[in-house]
Amino acid sequence: MDLDPEGLFRDDSDEDDDNVQEREANKEMVVYLIDASPKMFTPATKADEKEETHFHTIVNCITHALKTQIIGRSYDEVAICFFNTKEKKNLQELAGVYVYNVTEREPLDRPDARLIKEFSCIEDSFMSNIGSRYGITSGSRENTLYNALWVAQALLRKGSVKTVSKRIVIFTNEDDPFGGLTGAVKTDMIRTTIQRARDAQDLGLSIELLPLSRPDEEFNISLFYADLIGLEGDEIVDYLPSSGEKLEDMTNQLKKRMMKKRKVKTLAFAITNDVCIEVNTYALIRPTTPGAITWLDSISNLPLKAERSFICNDTGALLQDPQKRFQVYNDKIVKFSTRELSDVKRVSSHHLRLLGFKPLDYLKDYHNLRPSTFIYPSDEQIFGSTRVFVALHSSMRRLGRFALAFYGNPTRPQLVALIAQEEVTSAGGQIEPPGIHMIYLPYSDDVRYPEEVHLTSDDAPRATDEQIKKASNLLRRIDLKNFSVCQFSNPALQRHYGILEALALGEDEMPDVKDETLPDEEGLARPVVVKAVEEFKASVYGENYDQEEAEAAAAKAGASKKRKALTDAAAEKSAAHNWAELADTGKLKDMTVVDLKSYLSAHGLPVSGKKEALKGMSNVSSIVQQYRLCCSCNVSAR
Repeated sequence: MDLDPEGLFRDDSDEDDDNVQEREANKEMVVYLIDASPKMFTPATKADEKEETHFHTIVNCITHALKTQIIGRSYDEVAICFFNTKEKKNLQELAGVYVYNVTEREPLDRPDARLIKEFSCIEDSFMSNIGSRYGITSGSRENTLYNALWVAQALLRKGSVKTVSKRIVIFTNEDDPFGGLTGAVKTDMIRTTIQRARDAQDLGLSIELLPLSRPDEEFNISLFYADLIGLEGDEIVDYLPSSGEKLEDMTNQLKKRMMKKRKVKTLAFAITNDVCIEVNTYALIRPTTPGAITWLDSISNLPLKAERSFICNDTGALLQDPQKRFQVYNDKIVKFSTRELSDVKRVSSHHLRLLGFKPLDYLKDYHNLRPSTFIYPSDEQIFGSTRVFVALHSSMRRLGRFALAFYGNPTRPQLVALIAQEEVTSAGGQIEPPGIHMIYLPYSDDVRYPEEVHLTSDDAPRATDEQIKKASNLLRRIDLKNFSVCQFSNPALQRHYGILEALALGEDEMPDVKDETLPDEEGLARPVVVKAVEEFKASVYGENYDQEEAEAAAAKAGASKKRKALTDAAAEKSAAHNWAELADTGKLKDMTVVDLKSYLSAHGLPVSGKKEALKGMSNVSSIVQQYRLCCSCNVSAR
């Protein structure tokens, strides 16, 4: 039996539904295909500006993406592959393709510090070790882009597309890789390359392009790559603004592709006892926290795996995981099997069950305790889920109702509110998708009822119309337009990860983190803002208000009030003893230091000195003398 009765109703196998970190089953595998032709090494900007090649830009943005990924998506796997190279390095022995890697790491594996450190310096040795060349030239039958897609597909062979997202991201500034060919040779190469890409897409691989425009011409995606990645009609026009038109936006564009929304988990949504659909849940805005601590072996530096064992108290023998647990009730031991515990804890047969509907005005703002979860239908396992979901969604929007549902695992049942969201679009595409927000409703003890303060006295401070007007004017002057919490990063987290990055990469200098949460001194120093602040200050405190004098007076008054409170408390405690009798009988030496100090404080006498000295006979005698002197003074005064 398990000797942990307090954990009787704790199920170790239950997952935490609130865990927004994606599981291993939802990880992503990415292959970066980088064009290494000579055009990539030409200056990317005009001659009068800072010369920077497209190759340098790509190396920098991938390095930055790997640093971000190793923190936020540490279990995702990455491969880096160059095409149009002189040297070849791949399992298929295909010409013009070089799979970059470091020792003791698989070609497609989790990024580590060594990969980031060596890849960031690859430009210094690229020409000597790997080399650059034009892969598709006239008179040659070699198709390096075809070879690169084949190698990338082979790298992404492991893992199921049902549980792993697989992507190929192509970086190039050549919009027509077959421009040097003509006739049937060009047609055949284009056809075979596009067919290779479609075969990869049929296997569940996603192909994306991050084009780079040269200084003298814009990247024309319609020449070839629109067919390669499967764009049609208006999709081509919508793709160009989001595909890195500007060189400085390349890192941001790659970051957007790296931080795609991934489902947290798949739930069975029970509409009725007979109708159940499949939905995916997505985490929206969540606070970022430091990563979990990983215990490592002190010798091998490998992660440790924690195991729990049960040992018999009588024999010391190693026991198997107990099949029964117990709970003491009314001085009796009640045994439970694992199945019985599971049945007791089960509230519903599904993780999400519809209970009913209520008007939207019944839902209050304070009911939203924490960030919501977004729900979207899926037909992977239950066909027809999307149709039922759309019918439910449209009905709630039309009738102005929200759905009340049960959500949670057996150890944490909870009521949730399901609110339908309409699709929001603009000229640039979809801004917000249609779906349902799941709002976590509070328990009864989560709702607080603060006491109402009834101000009956006339001297209570109340703002005048003039003060309200000045305060409104001040708020308008310092209002942040289009404010979002996502605009500011947590400086503590930035410093935390910056230090970890410096230690992992062996850098000598610690990063200088800019605290974006500090007040904008330049903005607050604008004349209109300063004037609004002064007007508000004058309306509240008057024209000749001096803050330093007011604070000094308040501090002095507070200190005087504190001294008076301490004196009154000491006098009350001192009055509990007959000090005259204690002095005459010589029992003062038996009093505690606290009692002696209370008498001295009550009569305004000094209490300084060490604890041992205060307990000494000489001090006791002086206290007696001081007490008698006080008594005689009181008699003389009378």
